[in-house]
Amino acid sequence: MSAAPVAYVTYRLEPDRPDPDIDLDVAVGALTAAGLPVEVVVWDDVDVDWARFRAVLLRSVWDYVPRFADFMTWARRVDGLTRLMPPLAVVERNTDKRYLQDLADAGVPVVPTLWVEPGEPEDTDALHGLAWSRLVVKPSVSSGSRDTIVTTDHDRARAHAAVIAGGGRAALVQPYLPAVDAEGEVSVVVLGGQVSHAVRKVPALSVGGYGDASDRFEVTAALAEAAQAALAAEPLAAGLPWARVDLVPDAATGSWLVMELELTEPLLFLSYAPEAAGRFAAAVVAALDATS
Repeated sequence: MSAAPVAYVTYRLEPDRPDPDIDLDVAVGALTAAGLPVEVVVWDDVDVDWARFRAVLLRSVWDYVPRFADFMTWARRVDGLTRLMPPLAVVERNTDKRYLQDLADAGVPVVPTLWVEPGEPEDTDALHGLAWSRLVVKPSVSSGSRDTIVTTDHDRARAHAAVIAGGGRAALVQPYLPAVDAEGEVSVVVLGGQVSHAVRKVPALSVGGYGDASDRFEVTAALAEAAQAALAAEPLAAGLPWARVDLVPDAATGSWLVMELELTEPLLFLSYAPEAAGRFAAAVVAALDATS
């Protein structure tokens, strides 16, 4: 009898947000070469029998944000039927950017953030005291710059944060760091617990796109250490087959600041490093074997 396949889970490409999964073909090829039968499936396909899969790999489920409640209901159901990768606890925690506050509390250098919680409109009053000249305002559950603005108008920032909070979501207000446009935001890809490669990203909020890569970026010792320190501070990161740490240099100190810790469904830019696809497949196989 042939082994049960694993599901590589993606989404239906949105006509108004053309953001294809550039990892898909290379990842599926590597998993197949590693001896894993793979099927590419869409997460909201009602005809899929999830119980027949050995594991369900959450990869490019990038339309979950406007359908977050439906997505989490689906994830919890699938978790009861088979192995969800990453685990449900990671999905529940990492899809909400409030984890950044926990990282900051643990001493990880994180981009400064003001939080506006649902039902607490008075939180927006603190924006008047901010010295940040250019502000980013976004929901705590977001991806691909959805419902995100950049503005120098503090009243506009306050109003947008209030709209987000009024809709039942927490809002983040952060300074727009000049280094994002100058040196660039850097994504460090970690596979099987080891730093694999890094890319410099196109500034989505000023240039456009959905976090596309502009080029490969050299992994220095300081960059690798910053990424590993962020992962070490996240209690659910241990043992995950993939992770991505998005960082930006601090103009004042030269150190790296964490922008996001992507553990659930990050693009891994596998085509940007010759060995990355094999590392990805090996990490998935090792994670499966560790619990089989």
